[in-house]
Amino acid sequence: MAKELLLQAEIREQTGSKAVRKILRQGKIPAVIYGHKEEPISISVDAHNFIEGLHHGHRLVSVQIGKKKQTTIIKDLQYDCLGKNVVHADLMRIDITERLKVTVPIEFKGSAAGTHDGGIVEQHANKIEVECLATEIPASIIVSVKNLKVGDALHAGDIQLPEDVKLVTSPDILIVSCHVIVEAKTTEQLEQEMPAAPEVIGEVKEPEEGESEEK
Repeated sequence: MAKELLLQAEIREQTGSKAVRKILRQGKIPAVIYGHKEEPISISVDAHNFIEGLHHGHRLVSVQIGKKKQTTIIKDLQYDCLGKNVVHADLMRIDITERLKVTVPIEFKGSAAGTHDGGIVEQHANKIEVECLATEIPASIIVSVKNLKVGDALHAGDIQLPEDVKLVTSPDILIVSCHVIVEAKTTEQLEQEMPAAPEVIGEVKEPEEGESEEK
């Protein structure tokens, strides 16, 4: 079952970049709650509690605003220019009984058998989209690469999902593969492998009538 994070929130009366910077300096994160045919609400939440919740894999967020509590899901996060600090969060209202389409990270486990034969494991995707109940959103999808041999590959359709979790991503999407590195050949090596050009024998032109064969 998905973990739920409870946050106390305050209504944001002011918006804009200047107001956002002020909120961030106060150790808070600006956010917006929207969805379920209700008006969007601009709020701010404690940055430390919110980030701790993210690190512990929380996706569901119960937001307490005064005496009213709203159940939401983290829909989008915006980071600073360095990609380190969260500077804004989008929270979408949900009903815990409804099924949602969400993107879930993939967590690769194990050492591929093919690596003992000179192969390398290449990850082609690090997340997939699934559909499930709001209360059953997995923190991550575990994918074991232990049995991958050289030449093997796993596609989205090969991934074993938790019960009652449905794959939305195309099952043909390549997720991970094991292959041998093919070194690029130098120009000199390519030239050595090229077959020698056949000798072209020119056509012998017959002398025309009245023309001496000897010049």
